[in-house]
Amino acid sequence: HIAAVIVEPLVQCAAGMAMYDPAYLAQVRALCDRYQVHMIADEIAVGCGRTGTFFACEQAEIWPDFLCLSKGISGGYLPLSLVMTRDEIYQAFYHHDMARGFLHSHSYTGNPLACRAALATLAIFDEDDVLNRNRTRAARLTAALAPLATDERVRHFRQRGMIWAFDAVVDDPTAAATFSRRFFGAALEHELLLRPIGRTVYLMPPYVLDDDEIDGLAARTHTVFEQVMKA
Repeated sequence: HIAAVIVEPLVQCAAGMAMYDPAYLAQVRALCDRYQVHMIADEIAVGCGRTGTFFACEQAEIWPDFLCLSKGISGGYLPLSLVMTRDEIYQAFYHHDMARGFLHSHSYTGNPLACRAALATLAIFDEDDVLNRNRTRAARLTAALAPLATDERVRHFRQRGMIWAFDAVVDDPTAAATFSRRFFGAALEHELLLRPIGRTVYLMPPYVLDDDEIDGLAARTHTVFEQVMKA
């Protein structure tokens, strides 16, 4: 029996930043409803505005049965994770009888400082109009990365919200095997923290970049790419 389907909405990060259409999510939701299977959305990396909307699932106009959040929910200042679910699921496990109640806890549950950081982060989203400002930042960075996007040594340049990725064409097996490590090291020399997945280079910048920093990020990424590809 299938109890649940787990998806990383819109961008499968660990799978090489594979991006897909919101229609896929809508179809998954429909299938889960049809066969009475829970849908779990892992928005730890793609939530909190990363894909352009606060929740990635919003772009498919669906809501999962469980939604996992972390990372951006506290602005990166303190570790915090949470799971949201529908009321009927929550109530099914909320009971004074220990045989029925879901007695799950751990030593750092409900850390007040981390929760306060999350509340402050959510307030900044509203007060600073972060999502709309990110659209402007995204458009500028996409334009600044245009030379990379059209480079013949680059395949499948893609972007979703505040995530960019491209695949480097490396024919030599030895060079391909060491590409990620070499790119990471070269990026550090240029004061960038870029950690490719295999030959897939991706950028997930913070939401506070100004125009000069955006242009600098694009220029340095291109410089690192040239350096590594010529090595």
